[in-house]
Amino acid sequence: MSHIDAGAELDPVHPVALPKRPAAGLTGAEVADRVHRGLVNDVPVRSSRSLGEIVRGNVFTRFNAIIGVLWLIMLFVAPIQDSLFGFVILANTGIGIVQEWRAKQTLDSLAVIGEARPTVRRDGTATEVATHQIVLDDLIEIGPGDKVVVDGVCAEADGLEIDESLLTGEADPVVKHPGDPVLSGSFVVAGGGAFQATRVGREAYAAQLAEEASRFTLVHSELRTGISTILKYVTWMMVPAAVGLVITQLVVKSNGLKDAVARTVGGIVPMVPEGLVLLTSVAFAIGVIRLGRKQCLVQELPAIEGLARVDTVCLDKTGTLTEGGMDVTELRPLDGADEEYVRKVLGALGESDPRPNASLQAIIDAYPDSEDWRCVESLPFSSARKYSGAAFSEADGDTSTWLLGAPDVLLADGDPALAATARLNEQGLRVLLLARAGRDLDDPEPARGARPTALVVLEQRLRPDAADTLRYFADQDVRAKVISGDNAVSVGAVAAKLGLAGTAVDARHLPADRPGMAEALDEGTVFGRVTPQQKRDMVGALQSHGRTVAMTGDGVNDVLALKDADIGVAMGSGSEATRAVAQIVLLDNSFASLPSVVGEGRRVIGNITRVATLFLVKTVYSVLLAVLVVCWQAEYPFLPRHLTLLSTLTIGVPAFFLALAPNKERAKPHFVRQVMRYSVPAGVVAGVATFGMYLIARHSYTGPGRLDAETSAATLTLFLVSMWILAIVARPYTWWRVTLVAAMGVAFLLVLAVPGLQAFFALKLVGLEMPWTAVGIAVVAAAALEFLWKWVDRRFPD
Repeated sequence: MSHIDAGAELDPVHPVALPKRPAAGLTGAEVADRVHRGLVNDVPVRSSRSLGEIVRGNVFTRFNAIIGVLWLIMLFVAPIQDSLFGFVILANTGIGIVQEWRAKQTLDSLAVIGEARPTVRRDGTATEVATHQIVLDDLIEIGPGDKVVVDGVCAEADGLEIDESLLTGEADPVVKHPGDPVLSGSFVVAGGGAFQATRVGREAYAAQLAEEASRFTLVHSELRTGISTILKYVTWMMVPAAVGLVITQLVVKSNGLKDAVARTVGGIVPMVPEGLVLLTSVAFAIGVIRLGRKQCLVQELPAIEGLARVDTVCLDKTGTLTEGGMDVTELRPLDGADEEYVRKVLGALGESDPRPNASLQAIIDAYPDSEDWRCVESLPFSSARKYSGAAFSEADGDTSTWLLGAPDVLLADGDPALAATARLNEQGLRVLLLARAGRDLDDPEPARGARPTALVVLEQRLRPDAADTLRYFADQDVRAKVISGDNAVSVGAVAAKLGLAGTAVDARHLPADRPGMAEALDEGTVFGRVTPQQKRDMVGALQSHGRTVAMTGDGVNDVLALKDADIGVAMGSGSEATRAVAQIVLLDNSFASLPSVVGEGRRVIGNITRVATLFLVKTVYSVLLAVLVVCWQAEYPFLPRHLTLLSTLTIGVPAFFLALAPNKERAKPHFVRQVMRYSVPAGVVAGVATFGMYLIARHSYTGPGRLDAETSAATLTLFLVSMWILAIVARPYTWWRVTLVAAMGVAFLLVLAVPGLQAFFALKLVGLEMPWTAVGIAVVAAAALEFLWKWVDRRFPD
């Protein structure tokens, strides 16, 4: 999301007096009244295009308009077989609409599963509701990781810190007090509280902007941009070629009007790569459906393409390599501290936080609360601070203040406890330090002078599928970087258990400048003690070295990095903030789903690049044939029915199967160059070979059936050359690819052999000399294609 001046356009509220009845919220009658008056949060749920938009997007295209006009002309001036290309376009467009509608239904159902359900307080009771059920003046409870869904004013705050970076660009969290404004689109990083909704639905400008920014889209991808560029060039080539063809067929040659029009249309129609855009949309739509079945919500369609191009994946340890839960395995009192007393402190600390993280939840499970301790002040955990705290009034009336967090943050260098911590970290264990603070929690540095009291040793649960997933990335030449806020040695030990080799680096010692950080990231694999801002800087540093970066995460400390990464992947059980900014959400929380997403992206991009060559070869040889016909002032050799048959057998049917085939090759950049470097020389060879055969046949055949015989010989040549191009594109061969190519050849032989099909398609080979000459020319063209394909690979490497 771009920078927004929160003080200008947004500015929904100013610090005001506390709202009425903040504790109880609205009554049922007040909610009903607001619903009746339309004061509800009616911003539509982010979704795919509507059915009307899908139909318009597939029907009303530039090339459909061209083909449609030509089809109507042919319906009036030529037999129905010369109008087959129009029916093919209707069928293709229908397929595109059906597939995208199926993809929309898949996306909509998954979006409902992943939708946030804010907690509102009504009649004094906290209840989860859908986002669109919030009404004006609702009291909404928020805690760490929650996204603010409407504009409002803070009513209650308990150490509440809100990150407004997605709105204002300011990375530092903002401490909120009762009466302060709360903006939709921001999210809670620490503490908790409640706010009263002051602007809902379309009144909340930031919510509108967030809705528009994260809307399902088919644009802004290298693939689709490349196809648009190609279509622009095709249009420029079509216009002069078509004009010359019209003049030649209608003026220069003395054909009958209907035959001249038919041959003119026959020359123009194949210039249009009409199936390329359709096939791209279908391939993407089927990709969405396939991933949907695996509980992967693709929030932005180009994310499928983006993951196919990824060469570096940054993994957050917690929630990605490890499961959310932890277990306390050991408690080590320090400096003679009483273990029973320490257990009471830990139990009280667990009770003091209404929204415990995974570490604190493990402590709560291990140490029950001591009911005679009363929390008088608390400091929620922050990923930037790396510790939390609370002050208590103990059972005997004494007061004490405690901190719980990272030992290497709370302890001074050289402290003996650090050595014990390091040894535990080397075993892959997580260690928290309980320290008694000598300062108040509202002190700027509450940890200064804190006295270490105990080490709490926690064991993280490794995801059973993490090792296989990391192995997959290694096999696919995708570099994995583990980036965590935990101790570097501990993170390194966890990574080593999963088979990820590399030295663990403490991020606090990384260079601050981008070039230096990029060099360190290239050399290292595991990084610990990374702050949220550092995560963002690390993504930028990798990108500065030309890396395509995917970032996974589930906590609020991952949001900034997820937003800046080329592809953000969030866990379904993660915070609402991470799900909001990620392009892909793994609803089943399975890291093992990532290979499926990467594989789907590679399948789509690799196969579209492959079949785009087929479509553009046809465009190139069609334009070249038109130019040659104009220069020689000859009849155009083909009727529309001939090129419809050739396009169906050598492009349409094979391309559909090839576009949906498995493909594990990593997507290569420069889509336009990738496609044009093969299609231009192949199209030239096909056009020259076909026109050469046509000229030879013109000097050989005479009599009233001359033109039909010349057309049949030229059609045979073009089919054979096109089949060889298909055979090259279909490599490497598998049984089904060989079967596919062979089936297309058999279908063409049937047309030549069956009298009824011969008559329908006006194809009849006359004599033996010209058909065998056509075969000979096709063989020479095939040899030229093989040479050019290898020459292009050497001359223009990837």
